Amino acid sequence: MKAILTFTLAAALAAAALPASAQNAGQIARVRGGASCAGCNLFQGDFGGVDARGLNLSGARLRQADLSLAVMNRARFTNADLRDVEAYGGVFSSANFSGANLTNASFVGAYLDGASFSGATLTGVNFSGASLQRATGLTQGRLNQACGDEATRLPRGLSIRHC
Repeated sequence: MKAILTFTLAAALAAAALPASAQNAGQIARVRGGASCAGCNLFQGDFGGVDARGLNLSGARLRQADLSLAVMNRARFTNADLRDVEAYGGVFSSANFSGANLTNASFVGAYLDGASFSGATLTGVNFSGASLQRATGLTQGRLNQACGDEATRLPRGLSIRHC
């Protein structure tokens, strides 16, 4: 009995050490090359500096991905998992984030003019220095869950708390 218990405990500890759902390197490489990949597993993908306009990444898992300095104008992130994403200085004009989960994402200094945020979760998002002029789907209630600074540019009539 003791041997079975020891084996079970060792197996449980080994399983706990593994990531819940590892990234898919092939899918990440395709997106880095400019291919759309709706519903793909792009967990912790490095897309820093990528110029990939108009991609369809709807429903993709981009949790903890690096989108710093990426140019992804008109990209579709509808219903995507963008929790904990780092998108410092990224350019996402007219991108569609409708229904996306952006919890704890960082869009510091990002350009998001004309982006759509209808139904997006913005809890803990840092928009410091970001430009969101002409963004749609933003509500005061949603922005109350995010933060920014005096350099954050919002559509007329909306405000954001300081980080």
